[in-house]
Amino acid sequence: MNKFVELYLTFVKLGFFTFGGGYAMLPLLEREVVDKKKWATSDEILDYYAIGQSTPGIIAINTATFCGHRVGGNLGGVIASLGFITPSIIIITLIAKFLETFSEFALVQHAFAGIRIAVCALVLYSVINMLRKNADTKFKLLIFFLTFVAIGIFSLSPIVVVLVVGFVGFVLGRMGKNA
Repeated sequence: MNKFVELYLTFVKLGFFTFGGGYAMLPLLEREVVDKKKWATSDEILDYYAIGQSTPGIIAINTATFCGHRVGGNLGGVIASLGFITPSIIIITLIAKFLETFSEFALVQHAFAGIRIAVCALVLYSVINMLRKNADTKFKLLIFFLTFVAIGIFSLSPIVVVLVVGFVGFVLGRMGKNA
């Protein structure tokens, strides 16, 4: 199959099953892109995620763009992004058409409550998986903890925290220390 068609269809599939945004996407993305297609490694996917979080835009789209670029250059990035947003456009259009009519039904409200819980589980899985793969030293665990406290308890801007931690990593790297 043409690699661009395969890229588009893979990201359409991911787009249909990624409820809850970019964090919920990570387990599915790893299964498809790393395990099945072998288009990238787990480390590369985590790098795409990190860059996707640090750049403007939606993390899931940014990550899809990076994955697509890895497979097919600039055109691959565009095709993967279009594939990922196609289901959203379809679903949002259908929901907008019918939501007002059906949103009062208890069955619909219960379904959304169930989806929210499942998304929480996917996000938690992603966090634990990323923590296992990246916090392999006491210093990295300390960075994780301090970042969590700075953002979660003191409500510091995630942008500022990411920039500070990135700068600390850069300085340590220049000093020859392995963070």
